[in-house]
Amino acid sequence: MNKTRIAVVSTDVIYVDEHFGKAKRFLIYDLKGEIDFIEERPTENLSVNDPNHEFDPDKFNRISSLIADCKKIYMSRIGEVPAAKLKEMGIEPIVFNGLIKEISGQ
Repeated sequence: MNKTRIAVVSTDVIYVDEHFGKAKRFLIYDLKGEIDFIEERPTENLSVNDPNHEFDPDKFNRISSLIADCKKIYMSRIGEVPAAKLKEMGIEPIVFNGLIKEISGQ
């Protein structure tokens, strides 16, 4: 079985419970039947807490480069533009609300 590298956005390292744009860190895991923690990667927030803010491509590029080795990213919410940009990079954005340990090698 091949392993899949994923990123998870979480405030407490237990639940997938944060918006992509508000992430302070990415938790990196390998999926190979079970989920194995690899490392934590601190990041800056994409969001400026204004729902009408313009997309900042430079900031997005800095943030997304931290997860460029991942095939999927799990978060509770994500905007349409960042989701589309991640897909262009080959990263599948997955809106998921639940325990990190419930993520399986789908």
